[in-house]
Amino acid sequence: MITIIGLGVEQGDLSKRGETLIFEAVKSGRPVLVRTANTRSYQTVKDMGIPHECLDYIYERSRNFATLAKNLAKAVTDKGENAVYLVDSAATEDNSVKALLKRVRGKAEIVDGVSKTTALVRAAGFAGCSYTAVSAYELEERANEDNLALPLVVYDLDDRGLAGDIKLLLGSVFGEESEALYLCGGKAKKISLFELDRQKNYDYTTAVAIERQELLEKQRFSLADLREIVVRLRKPDGCPWDRVQTNESIKMSAVEEAYELVDAVDTGDDEKILEEAGDILLQTVFHAVMKEECGAFDLRDVVTGICQKLISRHTHVFGEDKAKDGESALSVWEKNKMTEKHQVTFADSVNDVPKCFPAAMRAQKIGKRASKAGLDFASAKEAASKVEEELAEFFKAYETGDKAETEKELGDLLFAVVNIGRKAGCDCEKALKESAERFAKRFTIAEGLALADGKTVTKLTPEEWDEYYVKAKGQVCD
Repeated sequence: MITIIGLGVEQGDLSKRGETLIFEAVKSGRPVLVRTANTRSYQTVKDMGIPHECLDYIYERSRNFATLAKNLAKAVTDKGENAVYLVDSAATEDNSVKALLKRVRGKAEIVDGVSKTTALVRAAGFAGCSYTAVSAYELEERANEDNLALPLVVYDLDDRGLAGDIKLLLGSVFGEESEALYLCGGKAKKISLFELDRQKNYDYTTAVAIERQELLEKQRFSLADLREIVVRLRKPDGCPWDRVQTNESIKMSAVEEAYELVDAVDTGDDEKILEEAGDILLQTVFHAVMKEECGAFDLRDVVTGICQKLISRHTHVFGEDKAKDGESALSVWEKNKMTEKHQVTFADSVNDVPKCFPAAMRAQKIGKRASKAGLDFASAKEAASKVEEELAEFFKAYETGDKAETEKELGDLLFAVVNIGRKAGCDCEKALKESAERFAKRFTIAEGLALADGKTVTKLTPEEWDEYYVKAKGQVCD
């Protein structure tokens, strides 16, 4: 069985049991390997005067930290099952030890040592409170898991390039102007986070520590912060407007914010898109907080629900289904959606289209879902024949003077037109919206041309209006 022993942080940190095991190993002829000689705790090994091999040469042969850990683990196992492996600080904190334990499937004896992070936390002044400590080489993975909390200590900052990478990563999470502590050789120095890669020394003792930040001190915020702000606004001493709102009272705000986001996308203004996307996110959090107050569900449930939906609907990515293109991917999505919503018939799916959708959008979605059952036109051209039929019925109703019947036939006519667009692969809501925008622009130009000619627009003949509109149309192509 391989024996792994932590040497601690400083010379003399080695435990009595660790020292005894090392001497016994040497006496029995077992090979002793030391991860690196570039630590203060290595002096303990030198003072013991025992034969050993340092593995610093492995560092030069390794492309990155993950590869280094695996290469160190292999070097140890290559020495046989009776090898003794010495690492600085606590053995259980060492990544090469973690790789080694996977390699030997846990068949190893571990004698832990003084923790590196304990010494760093003490230097940072975090002792006595909860904190997060993570190796610089594992920080990106932890950040991707949204698993970074303050106070935070990031150790293993052993070169300037790595410090630069960590600066960028931490800056994106907490703000590059955040106050931090640069720790090196047991000493602490206050810096701004953006200065992390501008220090003189970087070695195995180098780390950065960031203290807990109060809400109003933060430069960067998380979804949890947004929830905290909404909760604060809803408290008795919070905002008089926010605390009296209900899910019902603010429901239309979500619709308004969605339209504002669409408008921002149409303008291509990234700053506006950023702002409006945030407004929509606020609506989600606001609704979740109000439901949390009455015990229905909370924000975690909302996030969990959408993650589960994305996984269960994308069985062509996370399951056994196949999808070669966008159309087949949508078919898989719709199939899974019907299963999840317990929609037994296609009518269940058709009737599930929200009634609050804009009319053209709802008509297109209803037609698309009905087509899944086989009720559809063969082509856009065939759908156009229905428009002719509905147009005739519209005028027939109109000539009778029956307003209700005329409006009904108008609805049928519009629905028939939507079917043409759907079969042609168009987005009817988008098409109508953009057409209205073009008309507004052309009308504005046409009126301006008429006024420039000294005309009173309300007195223009239809032929004159047509002339100005054609000119305006030539100026507005999009």
